[in-house]
Amino acid sequence: MTRIFTRLGAFTFSALLLSVSAFGQANSGEPKFRQLGTELPTPNTWRSASGAPGRSYWKQKADYDIKVTLDDDKRSLTGSETITYFNNSPDELKYLWLQLDQNLFKPESDTKLTQTSDIGESMNIGAINNYLRNPFEGGYDIKSVKTHDGKSLHYVINRTMMRIDLPTPLASGASFSFSIDWFNYINEVAKNGGRGGYEYFPDDKNNLYEIAQWHPRMAVYDDANGWQHKQYLGSGEFALDFGNFKVAINVPANFIVGATGELQNADKVLEPAWKTRWNSATTSPTAKPVVIVTHDEAVAHEKQKTTARKTWVYSANNVRDFAWAASAKFIWDAKPVEIGGKKIWAMSLYPKEGNPLWGQFSTEVVAHTLRTYSKYSINYPYPVAYSVHGPVYGMEYPMICFNGGRPEKDGTYSERAKGTVIGVVTHEVGHNFFPMIISSDERQWTWMDEGLNTFLQYLTEQEWQRNYPSSRGEPARIANYMKSDKNAQVPIMVNSESILQFGNNAYGKPATALNILRETVLGRELFDFAFKTYCERWAWKHPNPADFFRTMEDASGTDLDWFWRGWFYTTDHVDIGIKDADMFRMNTQNPERENAITRKERDRNLNTVSTMNNAKSIAKTRTEENPDLVDFYHKYDPLAVTDAEKQNYEKFLADLSPEDKALLNADFQFYRLTFENVGGLVMPIILKAEFEDGTDSTIRIPAEIWRYNAKEVTKAFAFRKAVSGFTLDPYQETADADADNNSFPRRLSPSRFKVFKDKAANTPPSNPMKQEKERNAPKPAGGPKN
Repeated sequence: MTRIFTRLGAFTFSALLLSVSAFGQANSGEPKFRQLGTELPTPNTWRSASGAPGRSYWKQKADYDIKVTLDDDKRSLTGSETITYFNNSPDELKYLWLQLDQNLFKPESDTKLTQTSDIGESMNIGAINNYLRNPFEGGYDIKSVKTHDGKSLHYVINRTMMRIDLPTPLASGASFSFSIDWFNYINEVAKNGGRGGYEYFPDDKNNLYEIAQWHPRMAVYDDANGWQHKQYLGSGEFALDFGNFKVAINVPANFIVGATGELQNADKVLEPAWKTRWNSATTSPTAKPVVIVTHDEAVAHEKQKTTARKTWVYSANNVRDFAWAASAKFIWDAKPVEIGGKKIWAMSLYPKEGNPLWGQFSTEVVAHTLRTYSKYSINYPYPVAYSVHGPVYGMEYPMICFNGGRPEKDGTYSERAKGTVIGVVTHEVGHNFFPMIISSDERQWTWMDEGLNTFLQYLTEQEWQRNYPSSRGEPARIANYMKSDKNAQVPIMVNSESILQFGNNAYGKPATALNILRETVLGRELFDFAFKTYCERWAWKHPNPADFFRTMEDASGTDLDWFWRGWFYTTDHVDIGIKDADMFRMNTQNPERENAITRKERDRNLNTVSTMNNAKSIAKTRTEENPDLVDFYHKYDPLAVTDAEKQNYEKFLADLSPEDKALLNADFQFYRLTFENVGGLVMPIILKAEFEDGTDSTIRIPAEIWRYNAKEVTKAFAFRKAVSGFTLDPYQETADADADNNSFPRRLSPSRFKVFKDKAANTPPSNPMKQEKERNAPKPAGGPKN
């Protein structure tokens, strides 16, 4: 691998290091290590420079008392709520803002009007029907807005937001109660999309409801934004204040209801057998979840036709939202899990269509997720966590989440379907922590909940099964996105509604960045302490990006501005390559050794193709035929060691200390490597040196090596044995997008092409479980019939 083989004069290595360290020092003009100054808000008494809440930090509070009726025939909700709003800010408020998220479904909503569309030369008939079919008549029908004593309040609806004008300004420290009555139709998720809605089962002629963003909710008023009243367009989720909820949900009598919080009237709504099973799980917990409502009971419920009704009452304290699910189809299982010395209920609700996947995995994944997230963030504080299977693929709320993934009708499932259930349940249960407790502003910063949650999802999946095939988190998985067309990318630090590739930008890239920060930049000990500190500081508060960045630096003792700038504020990608490599040996001035090396070099240089061919084709040279032509120089050896050289060497040695002599005889080999930053994103240099004896050594160089020149740096290395090759990022830990320039000497990256005769015949089965079931099915009696 040697490009240049030379020998340094004795003790010139320090000079080499000086020259190397100055190599390419010119400022590249790229502010990779400029501090995050103007990009971050100025610290104040509400948010400190350390990233912790300041001594004057405050947040608002909103309590809700709600009564709602579900009409299964009309698929609609009729509701009445009383909101008590507490003004803990130092400001006087003349009006309040509420979120009307269901107005997303109004035919004239901004979401529908701003969706782009096109008509091509050929179109699917389904797409044409989407243009022509009658739109869903969704959105709120606000019936009244009144004070606690029944006086009408003036209000203005601005698309998905509603302003209520107060009769008198709400002073700091005061509270205000008012009521809202409303009606809305429930959207069918398969047709209209949405983060909640219903699924219709044509075979059973019944519905499963997952109800979310279902009542008018208070917008956040905080120190950073004032009122957060950005319109809801569908991508940016929610900013919500904490409070207490009491919710009475009136449904058909054969329905099971699961919701945020704890059931308050179990004696009135649960059948005796269910209470007995519940009590048995409480007093004698088993390793497996206890089935409270069985498969057979759920099948019987969904066949019932009844006009009777029940009201399920749930209560939840110190939560920022409330969601619920209801259906006659639900199977219900539960398992207690201990966290921080407290018993938490992990539960699942799912229709028979979800089995066997849901009965086997859902509640177990809930319990595992609560344990793992509690270890890395804060102990789960709530009494219960539901996982509900229905039409919504994945959506989260306090203590309850809606998840997709379903086996085939014969009960078999592919590994991908299984992974869907495990992955989505882990992710959505994890959202109990981000943002339901560490309550970031989802309407503004999707990555603060999705990215942090996806990172912990990765850790949780790896603790679920060794080498679990996590779809996000491993650096190599994000490399293709990061090196893709920059016109199709935006930085992580953009508003939720402006993200071009939601999954890559808000989930995968920040999760990968945190994994790299944990494994490569900080190390697990520093990272885990800092991350847990952030979670503890901002639980039940509203952190902003600066609070996260500052806390991670404050608690880890590490300046990470370069990292946040590169990963979060740019679309640069990681591509560090070895541009050049040179080898050096130290000239020991020992004539025996140095002349022998020179002789070997000379002989190697003389061994050309011409000299090899001449040895065969020229029988004798002229001087070989005529001895008279041979003179002194034919026998002279300029590399023979003379007495004078020996004497000079002895004099040289006499001036050396024992340590100097040991260094001289250590036979170090020196290598000078030049690294180039092709992708623009500065990262640590992880270099593996592979030696000729088959061993190797990994060298980790902090990213600060790029601080003087972000484009190219050179560094020297000394080894006691010969190097056969160098490899950058040998363990795929930096998201390097191009491995072809990571080795010296260059190595070919192997690839494979598929050989086939009949393409269909070579396609692997997507459901090996189904294939096995069919192979093992009993054969029909008797032989073949003609």
